[in-house]
Amino acid sequence: MLSKKLIGAWAFFDICLMAAGVLSLTLSIVWRQPNLLLNLTFDGIKVTAGTILGTLLLATFVLSLLVIIQRGTLGLKILNWALLANAIAILVIGTHFWIFTLQERNNYHTLFGQQSNETKILIQDMLKCCGYFNAADEVAFGGTTCPNQAAATALNNFCVTPITKFTDLTLNHVFSTIDGFMAIVIGLFLANMCVIKKRQELERFEKIDSKRGGHSFI
Repeated sequence: MLSKKLIGAWAFFDICLMAAGVLSLTLSIVWRQPNLLLNLTFDGIKVTAGTILGTLLLATFVLSLLVIIQRGTLGLKILNWALLANAIAILVIGTHFWIFTLQERNNYHTLFGQQSNETKILIQDMLKCCGYFNAADEVAFGGTTCPNQAAATALNNFCVTPITKFTDLTLNHVFSTIDGFMAIVIGLFLANMCVIKKRQELERFEKIDSKRGGHSFI
């Protein structure tokens, strides 16, 4: 019989896996809501990645519940392969976020330039800035902050600093969270390996007992 400590450790990491999946799906839904800076920070690729990761983690959690109640080790071995797929997905998505932050100012220059003039004006009014790198770079005239070129030049406050300050903090939090997901997956993988080993030992003892005519070997 499996020890309570081993089952407790397995259950702890499994619940953490469920929580990670729920968190990932929740954040991907929040990122889709109308919010100027969040919508600029998380483009369609990042939001889709969060949805895929959350779905994958929750699917693995459901699989874990199905296999842990079964006898034998085949289901648990399948679970380990699923956890390996989770780890690869986390690594790929985490690497994507990390690489994106290496050229953050230039990357968000591109994203800012892709916004409509109406969205740019709203961002400029919110952050009290005009243009991205300078008053003539990707500037949109209108609103209260940048009604014209003269006002934009006189303000002498550009959007690159407030935008990247927000995005850098947000992306760092996301990257740290994804790192935490990897720790959960590794923890469950190791706990699952221990369960597999223990079950294999119990199966071996049962076979020995059956050969001895039903007398307990231990």
